[in-house]
Amino acid sequence: MTAPDRPALATAAPTTPAAAAAGLPEPPPLGASALPDGTFAGTTVLVTGGGTGLGLATATEFARLGATLAIASRKPEHLEAGRTALEASGATVVTATCDIRDPDQVAAAFDTVEQSAGLPGVLVNNAAANFPVPAEDMSPNAWRTVVDITLNGTFFCAREFARRHLAAGTPGSIVNIGASYAWTGGPGFAHSAAAKAGVKNMVETLAVEWGPYGIQVNGLVPGLFPHEDMTADIRGNLDRTHEKDACQPALRVGRLRELGWAATFLASPYARFVSGHTLVVDGANWQRRSLTNPPVVTVRDQMGKEPFSLEP
Repeated sequence: MTAPDRPALATAAPTTPAAAAAGLPEPPPLGASALPDGTFAGTTVLVTGGGTGLGLATATEFARLGATLAIASRKPEHLEAGRTALEASGATVVTATCDIRDPDQVAAAFDTVEQSAGLPGVLVNNAAANFPVPAEDMSPNAWRTVVDITLNGTFFCAREFARRHLAAGTPGSIVNIGASYAWTGGPGFAHSAAAKAGVKNMVETLAVEWGPYGIQVNGLVPGLFPHEDMTADIRGNLDRTHEKDACQPALRVGRLRELGWAATFLASPYARFVSGHTLVVDGANWQRRSLTNPPVVTVRDQMGKEPFSLEP
């Protein structure tokens, strides 16, 4: 008995993503905003790690809306670069040298800002540490350093901000910068992924604790936003991957202003009832799934490392 005839499967010439779809539209031009001019006039915004990269891009959008900017960093050259860029946009800028791993330095940085520009009404916890390494190669010091900066430092800054507002009886807004591997895990980034999972949990916990006092706490997760201050490992990944835009569901990467717009909204008077939420701004990239999984490539192989050995 022969099997019944089955209709042949239709076939079509392969198409590139660009030919099949255009992806998400480009955002409005640089300088545009959904919020009214002067939304943050009279408000001091403190951005840790705000002198370069995504921190500076975020600070710039607050500056466009009238905020006085305070930026904190361990590195004086980052503070000066941030000051120059922000003052060029017309902002008033205060800088504070601070290692956020040290609660005493955090308190001193807040003193500096408060004496010069008043108590910050908004805190953006942007400072973090990260670098790729297979977990089996990670030294205890590497683990401690990344967790200390990314998780402990974020808490110390949030705690200092809240204590001062609780004492003054004033409301405030905290935005913690997170990462999507807080949900998924991050092979090659066990230290950072664990720390960012803690940061996400902190958003949810502190929003409940401090909400009765008028302090909202939210998280903001950036996707791929290329910029000139990218670390060597991120730049190397981009250089190794051709047609990077085609790897994103949006068929493009993020524009720096889009991250800044998200941060300014979360901290604005128009988002007062949004608290305990983590907003992912990545064009749905972290939600990507394939119908069939690609072959597994170990982290060591992806990084071009030799097989692990206990021998020095």
